[in-house]
Amino acid sequence: MNPVDPVPLDQPTARTWLATAVAEARAGLAEGGIPIGAALYGPDGTLLGRGHNRRVQDGDPSTHAETAAFRAAGRQRSYRGTTMVTTLSPCWYCSGLVRQFGISRVVVGEAATFHGGHDWLAEHGVEIVLLDDPGCVGMMRDFIEKNPALWNEDIGE
Repeated sequence: MNPVDPVPLDQPTARTWLATAVAEARAGLAEGGIPIGAALYGPDGTLLGRGHNRRVQDGDPSTHAETAAFRAAGRQRSYRGTTMVTTLSPCWYCSGLVRQFGISRVVVGEAATFHGGHDWLAEHGVEIVLLDDPGCVGMMRDFIEKNPALWNEDIGE
């Protein structure tokens, strides 16, 4: 294995990493925000950064979960071999971040409530692991049912 290749990812590891993102999503929901969480892991599996969508709390439309995790990770010499874990398929903005910085893999908790840019990322060489996690789906469906206007604002409808 090349030192900058991501660690092989088995289902238990993917689900453990997803749990970090889910905890972030729940923190965002508890703050009155949108329950989307993310975490960035290094090539060796070390947690580099974590965050949640804060666009409502901060009044900043650019503070998506993936960008928050990316910023929390701080500057890295390279993002090759890193894994972005997110509770929801990344939007085009966050998909662009993954491509711009060469993040190698994205673990997606669910894409049933929003099918973002993960297919496009896969077409451009990013490894996609779609977990179809029932807890992530349920959390988003519950939020969408209770907050349709906020959800539509967040996804750009």
